[in-house]
Amino acid sequence: MSRWEPLLAVQQHDTAADQLEHRRRTLPERAALDGAMAELADLEVRAVDVEASRHDLGRAQQRLEDEIASLQAKAAQHDATLYGGTIGNPRELQALQDEIGALKRRISHLEDQELEVMEQLEPVDAQLATLAAERQALDERAGALRAGIAEAEVAIEDELATVRAEREALAATVEPALLAEYEQLRPRTGGIAIAPLVNGHCGGCHLALSAVEVARIKKLPDDAVAHCEECGRLLAR
Repeated sequence: MSRWEPLLAVQQHDTAADQLEHRRRTLPERAALDGAMAELADLEVRAVDVEASRHDLGRAQQRLEDEIASLQAKAAQHDATLYGGTIGNPRELQALQDEIGALKRRISHLEDQELEVMEQLEPVDAQLATLAAERQALDERAGALRAGIAEAEVAIEDELATVRAEREALAATVEPALLAEYEQLRPRTGGIAIAPLVNGHCGGCHLALSAVEVARIKKLPDDAVAHCEECGRLLAR
């Protein structure tokens, strides 16, 4: 076994771990969850406007109901006075009847206004019910996506644990100085710190080395360290 084979195996395991971590970061469920949360945020904005309209209409209805109740109580009091026998003056009785008539007309007008408000409330309440149903559906979808993400993360973490354990065992067989150089190179070379030299091409950057460089490397001992003149990666021969 050459000195490069254990390090190439370490590289394969590091690449596999990088791919697993990338898969964990880019699970399709994450994008779907982001979409669901964006929909939910948009729904909440719409709901605020509708709820504000509902609140205003509700206050208007309550105000009308309160005024109608007050006027009805006043009209009932006048009725009791009118038929209670306490007033005998015809003019006073007529004035009281006129007042009762005016109160009833005002009540009728307010009741018409209340009916209009109630008619306006119907579509608003229907819209709020629709929004509530949409919110529930989005919450359920988001919950299912979170569960899917959690399940996928557990599976990926199990794979990562296996790959990392195998990687550590392989790394223990690599010469410390060579492993140290490999570790220093990895962050600067996109995670691929060692690649095979095949037909004068670097297996990492896939560029052709100069003929002079290829000839120089071929003259090196098999265990001598060589680097790609283009990307700086270790070259395994």
